[in-house]
Amino acid sequence: MLLLLMIWMPLSSAVAAAQYNYIDISNPFLSKTPIAVPTFKVRGGDPATSGIASDTAQLISHYLDFTGYFSLVKPGAFLENPQTMDITGAGIRYRNWTAVGAELLVTGGVVSHDGQAEFELRLFDTVKEKLVLGKRYRGTVGDYRQIARRFCSEVVYAIFGTRGFFDSKLAFVSNGSGQKEIYLCEFDGSEITQFTHLRSISLFPDWSSDGRWLAYTTYAERQPRIYIQNINDKRVAKINKPRLQMSPAWLPGSFELAASLSFSGDQQIYLLTGNGKVIKRLTNTGGINVEATWSPDGKRIAFVSRRSGNPQIYISDIGSGRVQRLTFEGRYNTQPSWSPKGDKIAYSAMNGGVLNLFTINPDGGELTQLTANQGNNEAPTWSPDGSLIAFGSTREGKSRIFVMTAYGTDQRRLLTLSGEQTNPKWSPNILTP
Repeated sequence: MLLLLMIWMPLSSAVAAAQYNYIDISNPFLSKTPIAVPTFKVRGGDPATSGIASDTAQLISHYLDFTGYFSLVKPGAFLENPQTMDITGAGIRYRNWTAVGAELLVTGGVVSHDGQAEFELRLFDTVKEKLVLGKRYRGTVGDYRQIARRFCSEVVYAIFGTRGFFDSKLAFVSNGSGQKEIYLCEFDGSEITQFTHLRSISLFPDWSSDGRWLAYTTYAERQPRIYIQNINDKRVAKINKPRLQMSPAWLPGSFELAASLSFSGDQQIYLLTGNGKVIKRLTNTGGINVEATWSPDGKRIAFVSRRSGNPQIYISDIGSGRVQRLTFEGRYNTQPSWSPKGDKIAYSAMNGGVLNLFTINPDGGELTQLTANQGNNEAPTWSPDGSLIAFGSTREGKSRIFVMTAYGTDQRRLLTLSGEQTNPKWSPNILTP
């Protein structure tokens, strides 16, 4: 159900809060801001309220920690009793929080009755001793996960001016069933579900801008073909062209996608409708052209071509058709992924027989290596706010999905699942119904 949300702090205060400069998120070696999230206060109601209050506080702690921007102050260090402390601001003893290192404080109160619940959640700056954010949410008791996400989105927006990634999912490939099938999970690796059941090889999932469709390559019909499948009712559209079909990439803000097709000879990149009809050809040079990724404004694509003799990344302007080579370091650069902010392209490169991840500006400047000395690392994909990158890595032996900040810091495994996991793809910041 839809959550009812009421803002009970002046809007001007929320705008001012968004101008705070707690963390320089452009600094690749940023110092995390200590934040305390005590268990929320139970304000009467059903006996289950205490469990909901505790679970919601733990989820908010987990989600904020996942961003890489915050460090959680351990509850054992708290000088205040969460069930007796003031949570509204008037009686908060800020010095008791700064004494344990907390620069930010989240407080909450929960009341539930007959399956309905109300949450009052606040964010305080303990150094400046002021309220940063206050929200009230109403819904069923089962809505606490959505409420935790919504509030974390508000916290990140108040501090950084972006909505984060809390309403996003990931698609990825796993062979745990004995075949390479596509799976879905929440942004933090939780709630894993199997999406395809084709008992074949399915690869390279990509999300539509509204989060309602997945396009992917499958060998279910022996030769690789692209299926365009609805997330909810599983309707499938196919591309009615012979020979190879590879690496679909949805056009931002449109029900259209690019894909590499070989019906006219070498693999070339074409623009297609969401129903699989060819609109026009996007690459026109000899040799193989694959792995398109769109700029956020949909005016350019980065792609991989062998026109120079080995795989390199190029950028093509869709309007003019002008093509420029982007990568010159190394002889094997593939899997480009354009950041949602438009300022970086992540990709994988082979050096010394090992794959690692890099970022580069679209103009070719600021080449940065993100991974090193930890197995093969490939298939980078950006979170919808551009703050995190998910990728596949063999650093633990089998290929697993890992996540890191956009600067390569805080590298950690995202999920645990049988078999191997590859080809992650982050969804837009939209919860599918």
